[in-house]
Amino acid sequence: MKLLLNETFDRDALDPRLTWLHPPSKWRLDRGRSRLVIEPDAQTDFWQRTHYGFRRDTGHFLYCPAPHNAVITAKFHCFAAHQYDQAGLMVRFSQDCWLKASVEFEPDTASQLGAVVTNHGYSDWSLQDFPSAAARDNLSYCLRVRLQGHGAGGCDVLVEHAVAEDGPWSLLRVAHLHAPADAAATCGIYACSPQAAGYRVDVEFLTVAFE
Repeated sequence: MKLLLNETFDRDALDPRLTWLHPPSKWRLDRGRSRLVIEPDAQTDFWQRTHYGFRRDTGHFLYCPAPHNAVITAKFHCFAAHQYDQAGLMVRFSQDCWLKASVEFEPDTASQLGAVVTNHGYSDWSLQDFPSAAARDNLSYCLRVRLQGHGAGGCDVLVEHAVAEDGPWSLLRVAHLHAPADAAATCGIYACSPQAAGYRVDVEFLTVAFE
C-alpha cells in the first residue's frame, strides 16, 4: 500500500492537493486538537431524483484526485442538531455519478449508518442502525472506501465502517459506479445539513492510499 495523502489537520493550512466543492461558510483548522472543524450550511445535501423527486448537489465536499485502486479512510466526531445531519466519505465522478457513506442523525431513534450510490443521475440508499451506546447527538466513527478496477467502465466500491481506525472493520456496502470513460474520480470528506444549521463535525484525519 502506497500512501498518497495523510492529512492530520495539524498545520496552518490544508494540504494543497485538497479542494472544496461548495465550501461551508464556517470551517476551520483546530491545530491544538489536530482537527478539521466543519459547520455545514443549512439545506445542504447530495441526492438525485429517486423517490423524493428533487435534485440536491449543494453539500460540502473536500476532495483530491482518486488514484487507481484508492483506499480512502477518515475518522469523524459528530455533534448533531437536526434530523439527517451527516458527514462521511465521498467518491465522485460527476453530479450524476457518485457514492457517499456516512452516519445520518435521527433524534428519536438510532442514527443511520448508510451509503448512497448514484448512477445515471438516480440515487439509492442502503442503511442500518448505527451500533453505538453513545449519546445520539455525539457520535464517533471511522469509514473506509476502497475502489477496485477504476477504469473506463467505472469502478467497484467497497464501503467499510469501524469504531476505531485500527478496526475491526465491517462491510457496509458493495456497489458499482458507472462512470463515463473520460470521467476522473475524486475522493474525500463530505458534510451536509439538509434541514437547518447547527451541526458540527470534527474530522480527525483523512488518508488516501493506493494498492
